[in-house]
Amino acid sequence: MKTTITSLLLVSALLIPMAGFAADGDSVSTKVSDSVITTKVKAEFAKDKLVSATALKVETDSHGMVEISGTAKSKAEAEKAVSLAKNVKGVTSVKDKIIIAQ
Repeated sequence: MKTTITSLLLVSALLIPMAGFAADGDSVSTKVSDSVITTKVKAEFAKDKLVSATALKVETDSHGMVEISGTAKSKAEAEKAVSLAKNVKGVTSVKDKIIIAQ
């Protein structure tokens, strides 16, 4: 009996995050897909010598639209970040909200 209650509590605790995803209106698979795209874009930033992966924030919506925000050191860095994001598989469009440092 004690084992059954413990098991039920554990399963419930593991399912709570999934309920949170469902409450946002998107399915769990959509959330995973969004985070995969975000991770791929950030990986491209990390591989590039011009783009700072830590200074730029990447968010992906359920339609593959990527929004990049944060501060770039130059216009060239901002343009390169947008270009890298556009070339990631699954990205449908890129919204550039990058601020250029003065």
